[in-house]
Amino acid sequence: MQQRFPGYDVMSQAREWDPVTQAVVQARLGPRPALAFFTPPEEAVARPLMNRLLELDEGPAVPVLEGIDQRLATGQLDGYRQVGMPPAPEMWRRSLVALDEASRERCGREFALLDRDCQLLVLEGVRTGGDFGGMPGPEVFAAWLRFGCTELYSHPDIWNEIGFGGPAYPRGYKATSPGIREPWERADVAPAEDPVPIGARMEQARKRHLDGVAARAAK
Repeated sequence: MQQRFPGYDVMSQAREWDPVTQAVVQARLGPRPALAFFTPPEEAVARPLMNRLLELDEGPAVPVLEGIDQRLATGQLDGYRQVGMPPAPEMWRRSLVALDEASRERCGREFALLDRDCQLLVLEGVRTGGDFGGMPGPEVFAAWLRFGCTELYSHPDIWNEIGFGGPAYPRGYKATSPGIREPWERADVAPAEDPVPIGARMEQARKRHLDGVAARAAK
């Protein structure tokens, strides 16, 4: 994958952050504690789930599951939940059991043992389906993504990929006019593309792929 901001290292900006922020961000680069919320059987489902949702097996080694585990174990949650959804810890435990059940029903094996195509097929069934372990499937899928993306995009390695300058406090932003970069920002070297048609093409390709997977599974 082409680097859009080659040579950029957000940690070079750490001196601009207050000491508490420095410590918080630096800790994300260090070793994470052992899992405290997820049991080994739950980890066996949750880890490939995050790998597939976020394609972690093809990108930087970001400890997404460890971050989610830490939040669930310490109660650092969103502070709200959607109608029809249980508290987050219960949602995770029930949904991981339901994911293995759905995988066995649809593809004959537990989720972790399925190939990539079958995993995507099962996940698409959750995203577009109805009841899933006594919960609305689309809301479960959205919660998985919300937890996963929160952890992924809080990691400095991902900030480097997207050219994010890190916390603005106490430095703040000065370049408020369009097309003007802050002193620490690096130019994007990737070709300028309109993201809307790209997104539409990606969605069409994803649908064609899943339709093909479903057709093969039905044979």
